[in-house]
Amino acid sequence: MGMTVRGVMVRVAAALVPGILVYAGIFGAGVLFQCALALVAAVLTEALILRWRRRPLRPALGDGSVMVTALLLALCLSPLSPWWATLTAMVFAVALGKHAFGGLGQNLFNPAMAGFVFVLLCFPAQMNKWPAAPADGTAAPGVMASLNMIFAPAQESVDAVSGASALNHMKSRLGLMEMVSEIRTGPVYGSIGGRGWEWIALAWLVGGVALLLLGVIRWHIPAGFIAGMTCLSGATWLLNADVYASPLFHLATPGAMLGAFFIATDPVTAATSDRGRLVYGAIIGVLACLLRIWGIYPDGVAFAVLIGNACAPVIDRFTQPRVLGVTG
Repeated sequence: MGMTVRGVMVRVAAALVPGILVYAGIFGAGVLFQCALALVAAVLTEALILRWRRRPLRPALGDGSVMVTALLLALCLSPLSPWWATLTAMVFAVALGKHAFGGLGQNLFNPAMAGFVFVLLCFPAQMNKWPAAPADGTAAPGVMASLNMIFAPAQESVDAVSGASALNHMKSRLGLMEMVSEIRTGPVYGSIGGRGWEWIALAWLVGGVALLLLGVIRWHIPAGFIAGMTCLSGATWLLNADVYASPLFHLATPGAMLGAFFIATDPVTAATSDRGRLVYGAIIGVLACLLRIWGIYPDGVAFAVLIGNACAPVIDRFTQPRVLGVTG
């Protein structure tokens, strides 16, 4: 399969599969239901808008781009997010994040991140219900329990959703003036990051490296992202390791690896030159770390990507290579 839009999207979706399987194996089937729900909502929304715009359905639905948007958005949501929140996020992503700008290739902002940020700002309580960590003594929700929590959230089990991601837990405990060394002794943490979450991050890393080897993405944006996040988190950690988490902790989160290899590398909304991609990735990595440390929300990758999208035209303006024979 050549490097057509469909070929690229198929490769990206395939590279997401290891992370999805690890995610489901650790935290239950909820992530699979979120992916399925997002895919159905994305295809239906895309078809309705295309019909309303009097555009042919087959080319747009056949290129697979809306399916990848759906998967990325679903993977950013909690596995136990209520169905209506996933539906709202997906409709916003496709209708306003994509088609309001003219459709594929014309959008300024990453549609998946636009949809995710929209529901995160509108429904913060529902977006922070996570399965309990595996070491809490509570098993991951089963298939029926996940279905009940997604489609009948009023009947959800409080114990099953009382867990927090490692970033949520770290931020909340730091707010109580606890030291990082004390916090890291909790049962939700593994050797590097959150227990279970570090394996999901590793799976995204493996998928991202596969995309690099296949030539689907270039190395510049992931390298810039990782370098930016590492430099800022490393500087704060060296300044005061009791207050700031280590660079390894920040990188061993699913949001960092998913953002570096799958989200920030969207060619439509990213910078275009090699030097521009490095700058673009570094800006997103630094901003994500800034928002994690001093922002309200535990993981700032989505906000950082959207800010990076807005900066991409300016980055392109100042990083385009000079044409030979042209001065100034």
